[in-house]
Amino acid sequence: MSIQTLYTAATGMEPLQTKLDVNANNLANVNTTGFKKGRANFEDLFYRHYKYPGTQDSQGNLTATGTSIGMGSRIQSVQTSQAQGAFQVTNAQYDMAIEGRGYFQIQDPSGQTLYTRAGNFSINANGDLVLGSASTGRKLFPNVTLPQGATNFSITPEGQISYTQPGTTTQQLLVQLQVATFNNPEGLLKLGDYLYAATDSSGQAQTETPAQNGAGQIRQGALEASNVEPVQELIDLITTQRSFELNSQAIQAGDQILQLISTLRR
Repeated sequence: MSIQTLYTAATGMEPLQTKLDVNANNLANVNTTGFKKGRANFEDLFYRHYKYPGTQDSQGNLTATGTSIGMGSRIQSVQTSQAQGAFQVTNAQYDMAIEGRGYFQIQDPSGQTLYTRAGNFSINANGDLVLGSASTGRKLFPNVTLPQGATNFSITPEGQISYTQPGTTTQQLLVQLQVATFNNPEGLLKLGDYLYAATDSSGQAQTETPAQNGAGQIRQGALEASNVEPVQELIDLITTQRSFELNSQAIQAGDQILQLISTLRR
């Protein structure tokens, strides 16, 4: 029994280490634009059944409960929270945030379409709207290219992007922005650099006009902050540490019992 205690407690420590890694990553990205925090989900392992519930005893009576000993736990999944992050007003004309469901579509230099909640866009030398630094080459899709000398760049909550030509005051419509939604956004593959890729689990992207059919609206001059709650993460961090210590104490107790058994004399 003590040997099983060592194994069971060890299986409890391993997923707790993974949970600690998840908490650390959340805290590391507390200032990352558009970051969505992770949550570690646990599940119990197999059970050793010494007696099943409902077994007949020697007198023919059905037992009310059985005798089952669990064999530990493991990580079932790391789930991504889709909760809306707070909005940080920047008043930068190329900054955008999605209020509600949806992702910006990004054209990678390799030609792959990727997705992001970050909206810190800038203009490259060709006038293309790109994600992050102008040197990344990751263009917003549909492609937004501002003519030379264009001013008063603006985008409506419904995603209509317009600008003003030099010498005029009339806004000219440039392009209608589309956002991508997914049946299961938690199934997106995290790539780093704010980016996600579609998977069989997430389903194919469904492009929608902002503020229509359940898609979120666009907020110009603002960024969506990380949805990490530092206080809650610190509480989880402390709870995880205490749980790890409890499992280590179970291992120590099992080890002491084994030492006691080894010293027994007939």
